[in-house]
Amino acid sequence: MADADALSSAVYDTKQWEDFLKTKYGPYKSSKETKHFYEDIKGEKTHPSVIAFLKENHEKQTYDYVRTMKEKYGKLNQGEFSIWGMLMRLDEIKVNNRGGDVQLQQKEHAFQMAESMRREGQPRWLVMTALIHDLGKYLYLLGEKQWTVVGEIFPVGCRFSKEIAYPHFFDNNPDTKNEKYNTKFGIYEPHCGLDKVNFSFGHDEYMYMVCNNLGHLPREMLYILRYHSFYSCLLEGDYTYLLNNYDIEMMKWVKIFLQYDLFSFTEPLPMDLNDLKPYYDELISEYFPEKLRW
Repeated sequence: MADADALSSAVYDTKQWEDFLKTKYGPYKSSKETKHFYEDIKGEKTHPSVIAFLKENHEKQTYDYVRTMKEKYGKLNQGEFSIWGMLMRLDEIKVNNRGGDVQLQQKEHAFQMAESMRREGQPRWLVMTALIHDLGKYLYLLGEKQWTVVGEIFPVGCRFSKEIAYPHFFDNNPDTKNEKYNTKFGIYEPHCGLDKVNFSFGHDEYMYMVCNNLGHLPREMLYILRYHSFYSCLLEGDYTYLLNNYDIEMMKWVKIFLQYDLFSFTEPLPMDLNDLKPYYDELISEYFPEKLRW
């Protein structure tokens, strides 16, 4: 389980990331360009602690590390919880860091996104995706540090893109010097499809594995869960040489999702979120069993 100091640091850095989004973008507007968000990250217009964990992420997310983590968490033997129970579990993470209490408010962000989508008439499966997309951050409670849980995702096993934020941080990643992995395609074939590609491990891949195990969820939902943080492709258009026709078909949904994910942090919510519970209880039961393996 999580070490108290590591969890404290992780929650603090995650809050700095979310505060950056709130301050920079304000209320959600569907006309906003997601690319501006990425330009600010690459321009170092965010908190130093976030930059520090991205450095660690780029240096330590190797092909071998990713394979080890997928093997470890792909067993889905970290407990059985309901969707609602996991929302509550993550929302209760509260630590004392640097002179004050910091809380990981995943439930609030999840409902801000989901309610924005519901109000604008998005499909029910997309509203459901918004509600659950960050639940893979359960990794924090399993002892994983922030460089393994959050941040943008990127392919491993091939050359790291210069379009990834802070590409110079990859200079100390061992894969950069490995001739097997440091070419354009590395171990992959052109247009092989992202499902054949290994990505840096984090909450995206973990939640995908949890949901994919059920065997019946909409393919669009699973795709969004897995790739919604693939910013160098979604916002910069890189790695298109790995995409196949299925990826191109799915990308339109990820881009719709991304607008809500990045720009709904100040969306108003009811004073008591329990007022929303009847609707979401029904929605959850439409897609999920009472408990899932995590």
